[in-house]
Amino acid sequence: MKEEIKKAVERYQCPGCVCGSDTSCYAEGLDFGCSKHCPGTVISGAGKILLGMPKGFNLFESHYKVTISIFEKFEYGWGYNKFNVPVWKHLDNNGNTLVRGVCPRISLPWIHIFLGNHMSKIDCIEISKEDMRKMD
Repeated sequence: MKEEIKKAVERYQCPGCVCGSDTSCYAEGLDFGCSKHCPGTVISGAGKILLGMPKGFNLFESHYKVTISIFEKFEYGWGYNKFNVPVWKHLDNNGNTLVRGVCPRISLPWIHIFLGNHMSKIDCIEISKEDMRKMD
């Protein structure tokens, strides 16, 4: 596993994962994220909490499988279209681009993490730090 991917998995997926708190249990998926990732923190009525993700990208209803994909470059990402819709984008404190979206036909929410700043390449609503402060 490349060092940049390892750092991203440990930063965004490992916190709160029931499989382990570091990449010693890492299993590569199709998208460099850990395919074993399973969040272990749940808030009653709110759903699963992704402890490594910032506010706005850290909650999922508990009945959804949490899909987090990590990409080294934007070109490796999924093609965004009407079947794979990016909704929010955010440049985090680590300089990485977080995208929250949905596959509306199958009601599947997802998060894409692109290492580096790729904000200008993604057409959706930008969530600022100020927006995050205003979220509950």
